[in-house]
This record gives sequence, structure tokens and C-alpha cells, in this order.
Amino acid sequence: MITIIDYGMGNLRSVEKGVAGAGYTTLVTREPEKILSAEGVVLPGVGAFGACMENLASRGLVETIHAAVESGRPFLGICLGLQLLFEESEEFGPVPGLGILPGRVVRFGGRELDGLKIPQMGWNRLRIHRPVAELGGIDDGAYVYFVHSYYVVPADPALIAASTEYGVEFAAAIAWNNVFACQFHPEKSQAVGLRILENFVARVRASAASCS
Repeated sequence: MITIIDYGMGNLRSVEKGVAGAGYTTLVTREPEKILSAEGVVLPGVGAFGACMENLASRGLVETIHAAVESGRPFLGICLGLQLLFEESEEFGPVPGLGILPGRVVRFGGRELDGLKIPQMGWNRLRIHRPVAELGGIDDGAYVYFVHSYYVVPADPALIAASTEYGVEFAAAIAWNNVFACQFHPEKSQAVGLRILENFVARVRASAASCS
């Protein structure tokens, strides 16, 4: 079972459909015991950073997410689910995040945008920085789908698995231990996104097999 964390915000059904389409049983839940007993965990998200953190805290899910990451089981963050992993966001803030990874979330802005619209909404190319399991079989330059106004700036650039450019170059995906998280939406990224979800599912299967 792969659990998709339900904290009252996020693209839950499309993520559920995407992961199920990659070949694994899914469960959308906000129950800590079910999240922590799963073989893999997905943290999706759309909306305002502060509201998401408030919802996670009110449902007792902050500690659950920390425990899920610390368990070593494969963990996937999508869009805001990537941003929440970091220490703080400047969106209506600063607002503290989960603090699992060092760094902050900042808004697109400045002359470098040169007329580009915010939010970024559409397809953009990945520049792969290093091989990680979830990006297996993904070509450098592959297109994925983004919808966002903020992006992460990791304190440690070594966290970045792939980047893209929209006025500035920024982290499109990070990888750390059992965690893979992406700013783009794999569930909306057609064949490339499906391959990333299939790679995550394969990692879940391998992890579950090694624990059995």
C-alpha cells in the first residue's frame, strides 16, 4: 500500500489515479497509523504554504510526516509537497515549514523574469544533475508540467536532482536518502510523469521486499 496524505488540500484524486496507474494499491488517508504502516508515502499539495502547514498541524500530521521520512520508506513530495519539506517560505511570511531539509521557499520576481507570467503554468524542460532512481530512463531535456509561483532554494545544492529555468534556474526535483520530491506535477506530465511514478513504485516494491 502507498498512502497519499490527505490534509484537506491538494490534488489528491489526480495523484491517487497517477500512482494507481503506475501499478500499486493506493489509499488516501489522514490517519497517522495508516500512513506509518504504508510501504510508501506521498505528500501532494496545492494552495498556500501557511494554510497547508496549519492543516497538517491541526490534524497531527507534522510528527507523522517526520516519522514517515525517518522510517526510511520511500517518500514522494509533489509541488507544494516539495516546498513543505524545507525550513520556511516567504509566502505571506516567513512561515515555518516542516524543516526536514535545509533551505527556504521564495517567490519568482525581479528583472530576470522579463515579462514572464507568474504563476509559471505549463511545460518546461528538465536538466538532470545526477542519477537517482525516480529519474531512471528520463532523458535530459524531457518536458514536465509546472504550476507554481514559488520555488525552493536548498541550502545544500547537492540536494538538487534536476533543475529547470523560468527566468532563473531553480530546483525542479530534489533527492535525499529515501526522499524524492519535485516541483512539477508527474501526474500531469504524461509519459514522462508516468515513468517517474513507475520508478517510485519500483522503489517502493524493492524497499518492501527488503523488509519482508
